[in-house]
Amino acid sequence: MHRLILAGLTLLAACAPAPAPTDALRREGTPMYSNATFDPARLKGKWVQVAELAPAGARPCSAGGLTISDVRGSAFTVDADLCLAGLPAGYAGPGQISGPGRIRLTAADPEGLGAEWWVLWVDADYRTMAIGTPSGRFGMILNRTADLPADRFDAAKEILDWNGYNTARLRPVG
Repeated sequence: MHRLILAGLTLLAACAPAPAPTDALRREGTPMYSNATFDPARLKGKWVQVAELAPAGARPCSAGGLTISDVRGSAFTVDADLCLAGLPAGYAGPGQISGPGRIRLTAADPEGLGAEWWVLWVDADYRTMAIGTPSGRFGMILNRTADLPADRFDAAKEILDWNGYNTARLRPVG
């Protein structure tokens, strides 16, 4: 009987998702979902990068955030100064809504900043967003101001975790 119980527990454990390696930013194979109800018109304005996912040992990175302007339909203009996986990344140019809850900086390197951004979560008042990429190369939390209340930080962190991100690698950006 004990062997049967042990075998059942072993099978259950095998079904659980594997934890992300300590240095990985996202668990491979974890389903990821963009926010299908995302309203692109509400993107306009300034967003401060308050947190990023970075590998262990990544040097501190200072970022400002991004400003979205000239929103026309699915097209807009972006001016960005970000930290992506511990590295500074800047961009000034066109952006495009590429799908429901998905954004692409169209003139940026598709292997870096130009990878499709998925809006994983945005609060009801469009003050805080959790952004990630399916590849797991980077993830971040953006807020309208540098002061992010703990409840919205916790909500964004939970969404990143639910989408497979290793939130032990989440750190503030200053």
